[in-house]
Amino acid sequence: MNPKSGLCAGLLFFLVTPVFAEVYRNVDSYGNVTYSDEPSEGSETVEVKPVTTITLPKPEVVQETDKLREEVQREGAAYESVSFAYPDNNQAFHSGSGDVQFEVRSTPGLQPGHKYEVTLDGQPVGQSSSGSITVNNVFRGTHEARAHIVDENGVQVKTGSPITFTVHRPSALN
Repeated sequence: MNPKSGLCAGLLFFLVTPVFAEVYRNVDSYGNVTYSDEPSEGSETVEVKPVTTITLPKPEVVQETDKLREEVQREGAAYESVSFAYPDNNQAFHSGSGDVQFEVRSTPGLQPGHKYEVTLDGQPVGQSSSGSITVNNVFRGTHEARAHIVDENGVQVKTGSPITFTVHRPSALN
């Protein structure tokens, strides 16, 4: 065996072998607490939890993410606007069933593979390529809705301004 390869093997052994060091806690006669890696008279062993480590993504992955973000921005730039044709902002209406019909439009129209998406109070509630989305059983009260355009991967490429609307329902149970 080559002496250099033996040295390398020995170094690798130490690098791969986990290090187990004990920690000792000592309290002196004045109540001062000290910690050490060497035991002393009256010290007690402290159990130390393993350290949490985080593996950062490789630079190539970060660069790919940046490229995807730029692609999404380019796709979004193809649209001048996305907005609700119905309901109007601050509109209030009665709906016994709680069903709300949303009509979404964009300028220009949707590109192939893209869809309109509606979020209600921050949660996605429907997608459509026609622009007409019905959300069932919306609770009474005031809600915020947003219209988005999503690509074939479901990534939002354009977001419109939010609207608020109020639903009046006859029952207090919803």
